[in-house]
Amino acid sequence: MMQVKTCKQIANEWGIAERTVNELCKSGKIQGAVKAGRRWQIPDDAVRPVDGRVSSGKYTKKKAVGIKSLPIGISDYVRAQSEYYYVDKTLMIKEFLDQKPLVSLFTRPRRFGKTLNMDMLRVFFEISEEDTSKYFVDKAIWKCGEEYRKHQGRYPVIFLTFKDVKYDSWEATIDKIRGLLQTEFGRHQELEGSSKLAEYEKVYFSKVLNGEASLVDMTVALEKLSQMLAKHYGKAPVIIIDEYDTPIQEGYSKDFYDEIISFMRNFFSGAFKDNRNLTYGFLTGILRIAQESIFSGLNNLTVNSVMDEDYDEFFGFTYSEVKSMLEYYGVTNKETELKDWYDGYLFGSTEIYNPWSVINYISRGCIPQAYWVNTGKNEVLEDVLTIATDDISERLYALLQGEKVIVRVDQNVVYRSLAEDPMNVYSLLLVAGYLKTPKKELQADGTYLCEVSIPNREIAAVYKSEILSHLFQIGAITRNTANMVAESLYANDIRKLQKAISEYMDKSISFYDAGAEGFYHGLTLGLVALMDNQYKIKSNRESGDGRYDISLYPREKKYPGIFMELKWKRGLKIDELEVLSENALSQIDEKRYDLEFKEDGIANIIKLGIAFSGKKVVIKSK
Repeated sequence: MMQVKTCKQIANEWGIAERTVNELCKSGKIQGAVKAGRRWQIPDDAVRPVDGRVSSGKYTKKKAVGIKSLPIGISDYVRAQSEYYYVDKTLMIKEFLDQKPLVSLFTRPRRFGKTLNMDMLRVFFEISEEDTSKYFVDKAIWKCGEEYRKHQGRYPVIFLTFKDVKYDSWEATIDKIRGLLQTEFGRHQELEGSSKLAEYEKVYFSKVLNGEASLVDMTVALEKLSQMLAKHYGKAPVIIIDEYDTPIQEGYSKDFYDEIISFMRNFFSGAFKDNRNLTYGFLTGILRIAQESIFSGLNNLTVNSVMDEDYDEFFGFTYSEVKSMLEYYGVTNKETELKDWYDGYLFGSTEIYNPWSVINYISRGCIPQAYWVNTGKNEVLEDVLTIATDDISERLYALLQGEKVIVRVDQNVVYRSLAEDPMNVYSLLLVAGYLKTPKKELQADGTYLCEVSIPNREIAAVYKSEILSHLFQIGAITRNTANMVAESLYANDIRKLQKAISEYMDKSISFYDAGAEGFYHGLTLGLVALMDNQYKIKSNRESGDGRYDISLYPREKKYPGIFMELKWKRGLKIDELEVLSENALSQIDEKRYDLEFKEDGIANIIKLGIAFSGKKVVIKSK
């Protein structure tokens, strides 16, 4: 007797909604599914529809076997292209061989395919006992002709990835790097018995291989290994360093910045500066650490950043690549949702989708979530918020509301310069993947004047989460207070609103923290930030005959529009605060701040005059 399953059981197996399975049954896309009463009975060998033809039985099982999984967390090129759905990026090899830069640095946000691309380069160039051409014969690079194919499998390769070098101390970090070098030297054990190497070179090789290398030994490891490989093979190696700046970021946040910078300067200098034993060099990372002189004197370095058009299609997915993927998995109806959540990056002049989020979205039944931002802590944004000025905080709130901000971007910025000029935060946020540049203009000093905005809904989610988390963490706002504020505004309960703000002011703010109007302005923005799903929150905008402080523009007409005018003065008594709040309320009418709302047909408008003095607050409404 044939075994059957319910829609719920099938939904759990296929990773899609129960409602979707029900619709597939109704439309006849699951052969053999029959309705018994109010429930569908589905053959237990049924397969999830891919192209509308899927049913059940032996034929459909063969079809399902041909559907490859997406490579979540797979950075091994050989495995990714053979066992998983692989987006062909091999034309990157052609573009590189056409330009032939000696040393290339690719700076892109994390999880945008840097490690997989570097492993692709390793497999393509590296000499191997195995015929590795089989991993490229069906790829785009192989169709480009003998001029490119002749480079395949012809060079010794040194490959190191620092993507997992994330430790709290310098000692643990250097131990990890020692282990990485030990592993890489182990990949080249043919050098131990090479007749072309001197005995002292073999002694050095054994020291690194056995994990006995000192700090000094390690700083020259790339230089020494490239020299030995060139002697043994009669051909200079290709050196690939992936995520070179990960340990540098950790050093910045964990207080061993000087040690890691000093090490990396010597480490990379031996590998890439005036190294005759180098055919090509590749590095990837998030930042170009130029000001710290890690690449000092490296005049053969070509930098390819998110601002450049070279290689702009090879990190992340293009629209055509995403469209093909959606067609392959039979979810073309999700194109708009996927675009809203994960598209919007601009690399050079090419619009790019976040690859990590796209493959997770499709793999997990097309459920939109912030997949990319959940891959690790967002230290960059945390550091930004720690040193943010009032102006920066206001701009971050503006970005959260979908607005565009004009900023200057310096691609050579480093973490240490944040303290020197907090405005550099925008440069960091751009290269780290938190902003995009719809417009940019190169300046004479090499910086860019950019119009920046948040790329998509996924990044908007992390902005909201991280900004509020920061405010909660430093005691500025408790989540309970923020929720109470949101509830009181919904209900137009001014007494509850005043109580919520007063309790927060009394418990969380030092008397000496309470300062000028800008302080209270930022505080109020934080308190209403939880409402951005229902409102577009605007600040310091022109309307009517002046500039209002804060407005909450309803996303749906069922919600009222809200204006907040803030006033502040030191040393006021409650009766004086009452007068000040009345003045704030009157100003909304006198300056006709609600003109924009009325023109847009918003008739239900709540007006709030809010007066602060120290920890005291009085709110009047109309």
